[in-house]
Amino acid sequence: MKELQDDKDQSLRDDIRRLGRILGDTVRNQHGDEIFDSIETVRQLSVRFSRDADVPARTTLEATLDGLSNDAMTQLIRAFSYFSHLVNIAEDQHHIRRTRAHQIAGSAARPGTLAYTIDALYASGRSSEEIGQFFDTASVVPVLTAHPTEVQRKSILNCQMVIARLLDERDRMQLTPEEQEANEEALGRAVLTLWQTRMLRTSKLSVLDEVENGLSFYDYTFLRELPSLYAGLEDVLRARDPAFAQKELPSFMKMGSWIGGDRDGNPFVTADVLEKTLAMQANRVFRFYLEELHTLGSQLSMATLLVNVSDDLRALAESSPDHSPHRSDEPYRLAISGIYARLAATYTGLLGAHAVIPPSGPAAPYDSAEALAADLDIIHQSLVENGSAKITRGRLRHLRRAVRVFGFYLAPLDLRQNSDVHERVVAELLRAADASVDYLSLDEEERIALLCREIASARPLVSPYLTYSDETRSELAIYRGAALAHQRYGRQAVPNCIISKTDGVSDMLELALLLKESGLLHPQEGRLDVNIIPLFETIGDLQHSATAMDRLFSLPEYARFLPSRAQAQEVMLGYSDSNKDGGFLTSGWELYKAELELIKVFEKHGVRLRLFHGRGGSVGRGGGPSYQAILAQPAGAVQGQIRLTEQGEVITAKYGNPEVGRRNLEVLAAATVEASLLAHQEPAPEAAYLAAMEELSADAFRAYRDLVYETDGFEQYFWESTVISEIAGLNIGSRPASRKKTTAIEDLRAIPWVFSWSQCRLMLPGWFGFGTAVQRYLEKHPDTGLATLQAMFKNWSFFATVLSNMEMVLAKSDIGIASRYAQLVRDPALRDRIFPRMQDEHSLTIAVLKQISGQNELLEANPLLARSIRNRFPYMSPLNHVQIELLQRFREGDADERVRRGIHLTINGIAAGLRNSG
Repeated sequence: MKELQDDKDQSLRDDIRRLGRILGDTVRNQHGDEIFDSIETVRQLSVRFSRDADVPARTTLEATLDGLSNDAMTQLIRAFSYFSHLVNIAEDQHHIRRTRAHQIAGSAARPGTLAYTIDALYASGRSSEEIGQFFDTASVVPVLTAHPTEVQRKSILNCQMVIARLLDERDRMQLTPEEQEANEEALGRAVLTLWQTRMLRTSKLSVLDEVENGLSFYDYTFLRELPSLYAGLEDVLRARDPAFAQKELPSFMKMGSWIGGDRDGNPFVTADVLEKTLAMQANRVFRFYLEELHTLGSQLSMATLLVNVSDDLRALAESSPDHSPHRSDEPYRLAISGIYARLAATYTGLLGAHAVIPPSGPAAPYDSAEALAADLDIIHQSLVENGSAKITRGRLRHLRRAVRVFGFYLAPLDLRQNSDVHERVVAELLRAADASVDYLSLDEEERIALLCREIASARPLVSPYLTYSDETRSELAIYRGAALAHQRYGRQAVPNCIISKTDGVSDMLELALLLKESGLLHPQEGRLDVNIIPLFETIGDLQHSATAMDRLFSLPEYARFLPSRAQAQEVMLGYSDSNKDGGFLTSGWELYKAELELIKVFEKHGVRLRLFHGRGGSVGRGGGPSYQAILAQPAGAVQGQIRLTEQGEVITAKYGNPEVGRRNLEVLAAATVEASLLAHQEPAPEAAYLAAMEELSADAFRAYRDLVYETDGFEQYFWESTVISEIAGLNIGSRPASRKKTTAIEDLRAIPWVFSWSQCRLMLPGWFGFGTAVQRYLEKHPDTGLATLQAMFKNWSFFATVLSNMEMVLAKSDIGIASRYAQLVRDPALRDRIFPRMQDEHSLTIAVLKQISGQNELLEANPLLARSIRNRFPYMSPLNHVQIELLQRFREGDADERVRRGIHLTINGIAAGLRNSG
């Protein structure tokens, strides 16, 4: 098996060597042999230190780094950082290569593909009707967020895409010797361009910069690959079931976004930014449609002398402003020319912009994307009816799907705000309307009663004759901007409002009141135009989430609005903050239990549950492989509808390459189908498993809280032993690292918390407490404990996924390197009191994990990830050593700008090597 795997990986090794050689030649040519030799020396010493914990190697490594000038240090950092980027490109290309080889060989469909999933549905006895009904009501939405963990500039990504294209060219084409030489030369140019491209941003990102970065992934991947995914799924169904021969699936999968709408802790997201964000999104999708229509018009050249057309198509052609005699007998071209003219007029009317290629004449604008889709349907139907169905399966098919998926708004934009802000704004509005009302002094039940009266009344609270605080004016402006967006782009442009830090019913009713004041909730009609979505984040909030929703649904004043939302309610679960609050194991368990309780409450009230998973990029923020995570959800938690966040660097890793992006979209869709329709294949967990998890969670929670929140000096230890201070200075996001101007861990955002631990290679949020919990469990159950845990790992996907994600984190950690970061702590007593606890827990966790899984080594069952770590870590670890050296210089007062810039470069390189930064 190993030899077979090695053969499969030969092309990957060849690519890594090729790119490494080209990078080495580039460094030598640009900076000379001395710099190149010093880089190679550091690499070899780092490998010896990482492999053998070699003390002499550590001493020599420290001395070597200490002797490097700031300039030499900068070039060394850049070399290792860029090598990490190049390895990422090679691995992505190898994944594509292996997928294609599998398809060319005609092998059976693999898990995670829609073909495999559809086969499994029919094998399980699911009928055509059941499958069709599922897609009629399904909703799968990955949501891009702008959390500040994306350390990679778009210019760097563009260079990488050129390199990826050239590697792909070598795979797909049988090159002549001359072509191989040209390809190699082009690779050299691309790597040199990468080397000479600035890695760091010189100024902090604005919100609109983040919007633009997010939109680039639509150009790379989503606008083309999402319609392609639908086409592939429809073809699979049609090949297997005659019932789907003529059926086009509903657009159940769309992209979502928080970028430009997430105001929680970000004062820079204003009503003006919201308006500009929506315009930028619309501009991107209109340009795409216009370009596609122009190309389509050049392709559909059929003449009436040779083909018949439908009456509707003829009418569409006759209404076209295109009166060119050269196209008078080409009805499809005339029809498309007319559609183009109407779309161009819509573009101008909505955005004040003009099509790059002017239309053939004036035309009435479309009043909706549905009207555009209807005209494209006329073209499709005419081709089908007149013997040209094959022609519909190309560009027209993808454009028709794109219009239904992206509309005139590109991606539904969520609004998010903290419940504390809503509370203050509502209090001010109520006090301004009636000075006797002191909302903040009311208890929860009194607040609920008051808010229910207000949302049932058509009487407005807001008066144009009163003056409100800046915060209140800003909040009202945001929601009014959303109402305006509904009129301009359609209701799906801004469909969701999320309440961070929800801990009670009043939090949800406060938002309802603000929506009423903004024209998004209509008391007289019983209509709600957006989804009110509570976000339960802390351990305590998760534990009370079902009780809160039960109370909310019991209120007639709220329940009357549910039919206008298709009798469905969305609930968002916070992975990042619950992890920071209670640790990895307890967070996962409380999330699982919350879902079970929510399922019961929603069934009781006859409301459909849609869960929104606030998963991060790294395991410490609830990340990990999406396919396994979705399948590990409790039975009944998915129900064909799921949303989940795609955060920070994960967006680039998953969607920066079109083919990799298509694969990741397919995985989400396949997992949702399987979790909804095949969940019965795994029995409900045994009572003994649930009891064991309760014990494990309680002990893990105590161990984690004791270290992070109850150990004197831990806050100081964290700030001195990690790069948290330096991360706060990076230009990688528009939001501050902390919610308040303190160093308290309670106020620190979960993202930089995890980011910092990953940089020092300890990865503490992804595993701490598990080892102690298992040890205590085994002590309490000496006869049956291990067998129970092993059975849980084997038979319960939730527990297996938890351990798999933890194993991945542990494999990426390096306690030897972490020990060097511990030396940054100035107080030796504090260092000696805390680091050994982490070190012991790390060793214990690995040991018990191996016991439970039956593995001799970490990642024994995951050779792909093990291979990836082998390929990259010898070249990534030097960056950690250099980062430590530069942190020491910086904190000792070295004011050289090259030192500060070098630290930021190492942060970039380590994040690239780990492929998850926070």
